[in-house]
Amino acid sequence: MLFRSTGETFACIDAHDTPFRVTWRCHRFDVTPSGFSAWRARGVSDHANQDRRSTIEIVRVFTRHHERYGSPRLHRALVDAGWTVSRRRVARLMADAGPRAKAVRGYRAKAAVHQRYARHPNLRWKTPVTATNQVWVGDITYFKVAGCWWYLAIVMDQFSRRILAWSLTRRRTSAVTCAVLGAAVRRRPAEGVIFHSDRGSEYMGAAFCDAVVAHGMRQSANVRGPGDNAHAESFWHSLKAELTRGIVFLDDHALRTALRQYIRYYNRTRLHSSLNYTSPIAFERCAA
Repeated sequence: MLFRSTGETFACIDAHDTPFRVTWRCHRFDVTPSGFSAWRARGVSDHANQDRRSTIEIVRVFTRHHERYGSPRLHRALVDAGWTVSRRRVARLMADAGPRAKAVRGYRAKAAVHQRYARHPNLRWKTPVTATNQVWVGDITYFKVAGCWWYLAIVMDQFSRRILAWSLTRRRTSAVTCAVLGAAVRRRPAEGVIFHSDRGSEYMGAAFCDAVVAHGMRQSANVRGPGDNAHAESFWHSLKAELTRGIVFLDDHALRTALRQYIRYYNRTRLHSSLNYTSPIAFERCAA
């Protein structure tokens, strides 16, 4: 049996055992009985006491920061609080005490990901939206009806939050997003509209990219992942909270009818706090 220090070896010997067994254990662990007696007389070392106090403080700071700090940040927090301790010592005490910072698996960029980002940069960040037909956003969500998945694709005007076109289909492909974009351009916007979406294959496919160019638009895509297409995600939240939550649709016809009614209500009647409590269509009229 191996131990990291003689002190730990001494700690494994039961001092309350008979003198014979104490002597036998000392020989077993290759230490002398006199050394064991001297270690007992010395008591706990200053170094061990400091480790104990440091461990208590490490656990306290670790808990206060909701288990998010690893040894580098914990070391900095201790130093800022006036503690004299090395980073390696903090790491060792954390390993002994058990705290581990919350972590996720690191993301490894796929091949040519930077080229894809360069081809479709996020233009929405740099474009102040002050009127209709400046920035359109698109997204897709899904519903389960009678054991089958159905996909809803939309195009929204970011300025007024108005749903310009939508389609409910069984397949999630570029053909769906192209069809919805074709329906939305019946609004006849001027050239240069920015179309913003995520980087799903339905929007990054060659067919859709070509359609955006053919309609005189500029394509934009997020770079941060979920949350960057916030206006579309806000619509999904409202739709599912106000229409589909807790409702069982018997078939796609019932779902399609409910969606048609809700989107008409959403565009014409529903008051939006972000639009000064007016509907999207009313907001467009006031801004015209």
